[in-house]
Amino acid sequence: MNAEIQSIIQAQRALFDSGVTQDVTYRKQKLKLLLKTLRLQEDRILDALKQDLKKHPFEAFGSEISTLMMETRHALKNLSEWAKPQSVSTPLIHWPAQSKIIREPLGLILVFSPWNYPFFLSLAPIIGAVAAGNCCILKPSEFSPATTELIKQILNEVFEPGHVAIIEGDGKTVGPELLSGPYFNHVFFTGSPAVGREVMKMAAEHLIPVTLELGGKSPAIVEVDANIKESARRIVWGKFWNAGQTCIAPDYVLVHQSCYEDFIRECKFYIQKFYGNNAAMSESYGRMIHLKHLRAVATFIQQGELLYGGQVNEQDLFIEPTLIKVSDLELGIMNKEIFGPVLPIVVFNDTKEALEIISRNPDPLALYVFSKSRSTQNTYLNKVRFGGAGVNMPLLHFATVDMPLEGIGTSGTGNYHGQYGFETFSHRKSILASPLFPDLRLKYPPFPALQGWLRWVLRKL
Repeated sequence: MNAEIQSIIQAQRALFDSGVTQDVTYRKQKLKLLLKTLRLQEDRILDALKQDLKKHPFEAFGSEISTLMMETRHALKNLSEWAKPQSVSTPLIHWPAQSKIIREPLGLILVFSPWNYPFFLSLAPIIGAVAAGNCCILKPSEFSPATTELIKQILNEVFEPGHVAIIEGDGKTVGPELLSGPYFNHVFFTGSPAVGREVMKMAAEHLIPVTLELGGKSPAIVEVDANIKESARRIVWGKFWNAGQTCIAPDYVLVHQSCYEDFIRECKFYIQKFYGNNAAMSESYGRMIHLKHLRAVATFIQQGELLYGGQVNEQDLFIEPTLIKVSDLELGIMNKEIFGPVLPIVVFNDTKEALEIISRNPDPLALYVFSKSRSTQNTYLNKVRFGGAGVNMPLLHFATVDMPLEGIGTSGTGNYHGQYGFETFSHRKSILASPLFPDLRLKYPPFPALQGWLRWVLRKL
């Protein structure tokens, strides 16, 4: 490990061991200062996101800044209650003992954040970790440099270097270096399943617990009784938000065969309504993060019948909002996460067939069901394993602080947001306190002759 990283870790360990960050008042002060700084730096944040991903200011504010402010306010409002010792019931047989659970910080937290929502996904885990009383090191993506530079300035303004620090560099080099020893008490990673597996392997060498927020192929199902116009509008919005570079975006759509023609017509209508006849000229439409990713996404355009879009401009990092009809489920477009503005559409005949198609890519991070029938909605919600879901609306479950974002299986492990983030970065100590008197002698050897009677009493208790 290089000297700079080693120095940062040592400074964080010293600050944590001093007990400063465990003071709830101190935690609140830092969160209040962060909230104030976010307000003051709002225009600069929007400018950085424009530079990195060509995000429209409204889109950037809605998905990165306002959600982060909401997380911070929620933590400030509830932190005192979250941090309180929690009294729990004690079995009568242990009378007069009392039981409680206290929450203490884990220690040093390592956060790996991605490039697609580089501001929110960097700072949201840190809010939970700081609220719980930890020190943090952030390793942001090297592919969003303008946002990273601003995050560095904000962290330096709000936190002492020993409290929250940022380490930059190539993830393939810096990541293994940070995970080369038992330096951290928890690792939080947001990114692809492939890299998540490697992070988990390296952390496992040192028995470091890991939270993984990954992705996968999240389906949207448009059932026979769906409101087609509204379903198309919302799916187009959710898919092409941030140019499709959203881990919980609809990755493909299953459309009932009776609705297919109407659905395609409405999707085309809303793409043009949202972005005009030439999306390349729309201020509301973003760009790919870099050329390598653009080329990877562009390969999917040829894997089916082109229904709309398909234009690619490498110099502008632009891929047009694209609709593809897919009949061959063996193609890469149906077994790899797309993470871009290409939307495969598959026709199905009945619910059983739709469930079989979904089962080919199990454990999606998100599931979206478009149907007016509560029974139909519940069929999908109960029979599919998924992280989170939206009924007749994509994406918005992510922005609800009282619900966790949580993957399952290949889409991740562990959760955060609101109190769930606080709990993720806390250790729960279970404590039973027993007075010296009275002290029931029945539990000590030699055991009494009336064992049958005592067993009967214990069973009843």
